[in-house]
Amino acid sequence: MRPRPVHSDEALGRFVYHEWRPPPWAGLVDRIWYSAGAAALPRKRIFPNGMLELLVNLGEPMRLVEGVGAERFARGSLSGLQSGPIVIEMSRTHETLGIRLCPGGAYALLARPLGALSDATVDLHDLVGRAAAELTERCHGASNVEQRFACAAAWLRARLAQARAHDPAVAWSARQIEAADGEISIAALREQTGFSKSRLAAAFREQIGFTPKHYARVLRFRRVLGLLHAGETSLVEAALASGYFDQPHMTADFRAFTGLTPLAFLGARRYAQTFSVAQS
Repeated sequence: MRPRPVHSDEALGRFVYHEWRPPPWAGLVDRIWYSAGAAALPRKRIFPNGMLELLVNLGEPMRLVEGVGAERFARGSLSGLQSGPIVIEMSRTHETLGIRLCPGGAYALLARPLGALSDATVDLHDLVGRAAAELTERCHGASNVEQRFACAAAWLRARLAQARAHDPAVAWSARQIEAADGEISIAALREQTGFSKSRLAAAFREQIGFTPKHYARVLRFRRVLGLLHAGETSLVEAALASGYFDQPHMTADFRAFTGLTPLAFLGARRYAQTFSVAQS
């Protein structure tokens, strides 16, 4: 594995970013990434994306400024599925390895109901105990990015080998929602799985983290966020392309998920490799 670095030298700071999308774990692990550099502004506003984010902090401790969870993370953390923005504060220089988990991968990896982690950010040691130290110590001891990615992959491989399986009907339903970017009939999914409304909602809360309807809403928002970040469509076009009835409905969702209007997001100082925005 030889992840290609992306260098950014911009008003927000100087960074180097690597990412690797491991094909054997499609549907479980979205990517493993690494970022290091110096930021001009200390805080970053991060938006919901339908994934769970595991962070190994290789530099100074991070602080959760906005959001639910422990305030300070010295070595590692995990953020569950989010319904709103979280704001983290870093030191001027940072070095971080991240593992972006699909809900199915997180359920397998953590062997616990994901609903309890939704809209929260928790210390990794509190979540997985000694396994957190194994991951963070190996990553700290590695001498380069390739070795750190290999350490993360080995840690994932060992844990996923003992993983608990998704209910096939829940896994299939989640894949349908993901493939449609949330623009899908939940009633039709229930009919095809044979689940009742309450049974499918409960199974999704345990194995995905949100109900099917809320999960679909987050993924629809993720699509519109990506379209606006790319800057290739108008607000109306982005709303319609993402399945919203009109722009006002999209704006209401956008406010709920980001705390910003779409225009404020477009005018914000955004990082090149993510949809996150910088805050002073």
